[in-house]
Amino acid sequence: MASVRPARPAPWQRAAVVAALMLAAFTFNTTENLPVGLLTLMADDLRVSLAAVGALVTGYGLTVAVGSLPLAHVTRSVPRRYLLAGLLGLLAVGSWVSALGGVSYGVLLAARVATALAQAVFWAVTGPVAVGLFPPERRGRIIGLLSVGGSLATVAGVPAGTWLGGHTGWRTPFALLGVLALFSLVIIGVLLPSSRPQDGHSSYGAAPDRRRFFVLLTVTALSVTGAFAGFTYVVAFLDRVSGFREEAVSAVLLAFGGAALAGVTVAGPLLDRFPRATLTVPVAAQTVALLGLFATGHVPAATVVLVMLLGASVATSFMATQSQVLRVAPGRTETALAANSAAYNVGIAAGASLGGALLSAVGVRGTFLVGGLLTAGALAVLTRPARAGSGRRAGIGRYRAGAGM
Repeated sequence: MASVRPARPAPWQRAAVVAALMLAAFTFNTTENLPVGLLTLMADDLRVSLAAVGALVTGYGLTVAVGSLPLAHVTRSVPRRYLLAGLLGLLAVGSWVSALGGVSYGVLLAARVATALAQAVFWAVTGPVAVGLFPPERRGRIIGLLSVGGSLATVAGVPAGTWLGGHTGWRTPFALLGVLALFSLVIIGVLLPSSRPQDGHSSYGAAPDRRRFFVLLTVTALSVTGAFAGFTYVVAFLDRVSGFREEAVSAVLLAFGGAALAGVTVAGPLLDRFPRATLTVPVAAQTVALLGLFATGHVPAATVVLVMLLGASVATSFMATQSQVLRVAPGRTETALAANSAAYNVGIAAGASLGGALLSAVGVRGTFLVGGLLTAGALAVLTRPARAGSGRRAGIGRYRAGAGM
């Protein structure tokens, strides 16, 4: 029996829900990376090493990577209004626990793990929920808006939280993030319609293609590993290779974040019209940026331009893979998006580890060469011609049968 298509809410309700999801994306991403800006303050207050505070970020990413797929499967039948409300409630509670005075490092780590598990599910379901409120031809544009919310965390969320923490104590920004999460929760709890997760056009891929789906996962893993093999050590690169002073390094990193925001803002409206180009161009641009930094990183002006190109390409390519995964998912879209999110977070961890292992052998400059070669491999996979009939028929068969992944 065919599923009954749920009634679409009023335009103002749809806009409010998307805005709340954008705010939630901003809050989750800021929560994930905020300890980077508060590293010294947190280490001194908790009486732990800088590496221990750094583990709050790396452990968070690894938790998202490990938890995405199994949690997406476990929660696949939960109505999305209740699921998102629960995830945002967990984000709020985790943030407020982090903000409590006298909390030990162990309790803080537990709160971070719980929040990371919530984020793993959030990124799997928020795309299908948001695009399901609009006609299918606007999928890419809605994914672009969600990406703007996430990118704002780098440009505004972490810098603002770092400034606030420096003036009022590191716990204050976490308390404020809990308030933002609660605000999103209320809007989504009141305005998001209650419907079964499998109802609506966004529950399954519009053009299921198993081969293309695995190509996208490979591109995500390779390109993100390549990006973070070098970018993890960009501060050392800017100091040792480009010769920037400490105050200038912050400005370059801000330019990186600004370029990332600009990239997703410009490319978002184009995702539906040019799905292939909006992924191929940023992956190619990332290759140029990484190899260019290896070749010309000793020239400060060239470094700034290439770092900005890297920021715009990394953010845009992941947004484009998310949009394409929604289109070609061979089963339920939340499971496919969870797999792509897992590939992204594995890429971050693998890139940082690979770059660190190679530092003594090739130097900080060489990590950008390795990253560029890995991204070139992603580009080769992406542009390789498909064999006639491969993948698509099997994907469509599963889609028509209504099978999950």
